[in-house]
Order: sequence, then C-alpha cells, then structure tokens
Amino acid sequence: MLKLKNNQLILNMKNIVMKIFLKFCYFLLLIIVLSCKSDNNKNQNTTEKAIVETTKEKSSGTKTILIFGDSLTAGYGLDDVNDAFPALLQTKIDSLSLDYTVVNSGVSGETTAGGKSRINWVLNQKVDIFILELGANDGLRGVPLSETRKNLQGIINAVLEKNSATKIILAGMQLPPNMGQDYITEFKTIFPELAEKNNLALIPFLLKDVGGIPELNQADGIHPTVEGHKIMANNVWEVLAPIINL
Repeated sequence: MLKLKNNQLILNMKNIVMKIFLKFCYFLLLIIVLSCKSDNNKNQNTTEKAIVETTKEKSSGTKTILIFGDSLTAGYGLDDVNDAFPALLQTKIDSLSLDYTVVNSGVSGETTAGGKSRINWVLNQKVDIFILELGANDGLRGVPLSETRKNLQGIINAVLEKNSATKIILAGMQLPPNMGQDYITEFKTIFPELAEKNNLALIPFLLKDVGGIPELNQADGIHPTVEGHKIMANNVWEVLAPIINL
C-alpha cells in the first residue's frame, strides 16, 4: 500500500515538473516570437523610411508642371489617358531630358466654380508651373461671364498666394457660334484680359486647329481625338517651352 502511494506521488511530481517545463517552453517561444516581430517591425520601418527619403530626394530634384483643367485635360473619351495632351507633354519633356514632372489634374465636367473649390487641396503639393485650363464648361452652360472671370481670378490668386514664384500659364478658350455673338465675344476676351492683368503667359486658343474640325474630334464634336490631342500638346508646347528652358 505504501509502495503504491509512493508511486502515485512520484507520478504526480513528474506531472508537475512536466507542466512547469512546458510552461517554460511556451514562455521561451513567446519571447522568441516577440523578438522576431520587433526585428521585423524595425526592418519594415527602416525600409519605409528609406523609401520616403528616396521619394523626397527625387521630388526635391524634379520640378512640377500641374495642369488644372476639365475634360480636355482629363482626356475624356480616349481609351488611354496617355494619349491626352498632358501625357504627350511629359513624353516631349522626357525626350529632351528636362527635369520636369507633368501632373494631370483634369476633372471632366469641371467649371471654374468647381476648380476654385478644390484649388487649395491641389496646392498641397509644390507647383513650379501651373497651367490653368478652365472656363469652357462655364461657357457651354451659359454661366454669367462675371462669375467665370471672378472664379478664374480667384484660382490665380490662390496659386500666387501659395507660392508667388509659381509661373502660371492661362489657356484661352472660345465658344461655338450658337451661344450668341455678344456672349462668345465677351467670353473670348476674358482670357487675354486676365493674362495681361496678372502678367501671365497665355495660350491664345488651346483648341487652335482642332476646334470645329470633325475628323479631329470625337462624335460629340467637342472632345478631341488622339490626333486632336497631339495638336493641343503642340499648342501648349509653343508657350511652355520658352518657360521651362529659361
């Protein structure tokens, strides 16, 4: 009987020792896992920091051309946004090994009022050259011209208040004759008058040699085809080239 109790006691002690050993193993494993996780986090943080620093370094050495516009800038109706004139300008710039990045900030259907409402958000990034391409949708909707002029001036003011060194190029627009002669005449004068008032570079008519030509426009007769965008890119380049080569 005594021998049986002793055997039971020994078995109980073995079980206790085994449990303590297992707990120790679990604890040791936990320490190893936490240590590996900490090392991984450190490596990840180091990698992320390196990426951020590389991006900052790259950005600091590259100047930005931001094109702020509507569907003409966005490339509405094209199968590939790389066929829109902003991307074509980037291709031209890259071919000349010029250190500029073109940012396409076009929104289809955008009016000058819409542009004015989002300009501060867009200006969170550094902009060296700002191309303002808005107003066509105002004209097509019959927006009062005083409002269009006021909104464009507000956008210009916001850009210069953010950075007075930013060079602004204003893209001139014209309207089809069905809008009424007085309206389209006054609309056309808004752009050169604002350019003169603010000492801005002016693209006289963004759609020169494109507007009103059926084979260079999509079925709606308003938005340019791929070939039309190539001509638009040339129209912009004529004004942009002297500025980026200064």
